[in-house]
Amino acid sequence: MSFIPKVLIIAGSDSGGGAGIQADIKTISYFKGYAMTAITAITAQNTVGVQSIYPLPKEIVMDQINSITTDLSPDIVKIGMLADLDIIEYISKKISNYKIVLDPVMVATSGDVLVSDEVVNSIKNNLINKSFLITPNIYEAEILSEKKINCLEDQIEAGKNLLKLGCKHVLVKGGHGNSDIINDVLITSSGDEYIFESKKIISKNTHGTGCSLASAIATNIGLGNDIKESIKVSIEYVQNGIKNAPDFGSGNGPIRHF
Repeated sequence: MSFIPKVLIIAGSDSGGGAGIQADIKTISYFKGYAMTAITAITAQNTVGVQSIYPLPKEIVMDQINSITTDLSPDIVKIGMLADLDIIEYISKKISNYKIVLDPVMVATSGDVLVSDEVVNSIKNNLINKSFLITPNIYEAEILSEKKINCLEDQIEAGKNLLKLGCKHVLVKGGHGNSDIINDVLITSSGDEYIFESKKIISKNTHGTGCSLASAIATNIGLGNDIKESIKVSIEYVQNGIKNAPDFGSGNGPIRHF
């Protein structure tokens, strides 16, 4: 039997199924990984927006992580949105020995900041330095690197600044702005820079692309693929998901995961 990577997802639930835990499970399953979850929050949301958020008590979040790590031994951990300082510190202590892909969900595609300054600082100080890869979008990279990003050179510079926070690799995602081309920039701890260029697809069906990309990369790394190949395959997966989106809902719809 071929190797099945066990992927622990620590993230929130999206009742609409397009992002969060639901998107993560679909993506990991597509790449033939085994998805395990520690749910941090439950949201009531659809393609139009988020109607309400209920953060789960920190004790149950910690218990979920503990249950998985004491028995199922993840090959890789993918972390999404976090908003509780105690949970961030617990994760930092409990799973620092695992390979971590951190998608630091702090800013929505609209540019709206989703978490407090305290949470941003805690993620910077407790999680980024433990991460194998972080995958911020432009806005998140600006907040974390404290550098304004207006062009590809800024993106690279911000990535280098983020590397100084202690992670092994940084993928600064592009896509914001008016260009027809999206440049996703990988900066590695060995000093290499890679630019993944793809054509922007004009579509309203992009809900959950960040979650899906990070989970795809995590699963491919868990399968033993190198980071460059894992990112390339995962970007193609998300691009195809947007192109073939089912066009569900009247708002920002999900991509097609299968």
